[in-house]
Amino acid sequence: MAADNANFFERVYEVARQIPYGKVTSYGAIAKALGAARSARMVGWAMNASHLKEDIPAHRVVNRIGMLTGKHHFDGTNLMQQLLESEGVKVKNNQIVDFDKHFWQPEVQF
Repeated sequence: MAADNANFFERVYEVARQIPYGKVTSYGAIAKALGAARSARMVGWAMNASHLKEDIPAHRVVNRIGMLTGKHHFDGTNLMQQLLESEGVKVKNNQIVDFDKHFWQPEVQF
């Protein structure tokens, strides 16, 4: 991984660590907070690469409409959903119920 990517990933992880218990944010919201609004996909790659880092709550990062698009990167069939539901976030058909209520907007980091 290029040094720039590694640095970007670490910045993504810094934001992800701030997501409060029982809240979710989106790949795009993290990218925007980092001043890289068009880099939502790269935020997704960072989340995919975070599975060995226990301090990254990757299950709290979803797509812009609240879909659990990263769920296939978790061990077990429904682990992402189970983790969210254990925090009081309802999920139906792989989508967060009351997404706006659970959405957390990260602060701008740059």
